[in-house]
Amino acid sequence: MSYEQIKRRKIYEEIADQLLEKIKSGNLSPGEKLASVQMLAEQFQVGRSAVREALSALRAMGLIEMRQGEGTYVKQFDPASLSHSLSYNGILMKKEDITDLLEVRKVIETGCAASAALKRSVKDLEEMQHALNEMEKAVLNHELGEQADFQFHLAITSASHNKILVELMSHVSKLMYDSIREIRKISLYSEAVILEKLFEEHKRIFTAIERKDSLEAQRAMLDHLNAVESVLLKYS
Repeated sequence: MSYEQIKRRKIYEEIADQLLEKIKSGNLSPGEKLASVQMLAEQFQVGRSAVREALSALRAMGLIEMRQGEGTYVKQFDPASLSHSLSYNGILMKKEDITDLLEVRKVIETGCAASAALKRSVKDLEEMQHALNEMEKAVLNHELGEQADFQFHLAITSASHNKILVELMSHVSKLMYDSIREIRKISLYSEAVILEKLFEEHKRIFTAIERKDSLEAQRAMLDHLNAVESVLLKYS
């Protein structure tokens, strides 16, 4: 297995990034043993200390494990460990994991949208409108706009004024952000029109909530997430 020679940024970060890409692409599979520190140092043409720092960073992310006397191995994505390493495991999700996540989002977010339509305040609407404005700027400038998209969905959850719904969303928020980021990357690199469609779908959800139409808000959210799913699964 070959690696690019390190040329920029902190050396250990570049090493970690390249190993991460190998894991994400499947070139390094779950359970596979990595080369020794010495071999990796030779392949990357760097010192062993930089390799050790990179491996430590990946281990902190929960992506690899170091077995005493055996070596370093790639870890398997484990849904049961989400509560402990949610902020990192999103990048390892496979197609079936994405499908599961979107199913969870449909269950939670359609309910959030319906509830938000009935309970939203003026301040809640302002939060959603601000996120929409930022999304529109991203579309016009051909940027990702994933943070604004994410904030829009969180604003809807907050507008439900239901502490349990907010808590449930907090448990999937990082994975949700990863899926939003992925769909927007796909939009920019495949069909830019998808970004415009996503924006219109968000506007439809907002309008329904603004009008206090809970049924339409629920329907609009479900249609949006179904559209997200179709694009993600098509290109993943």
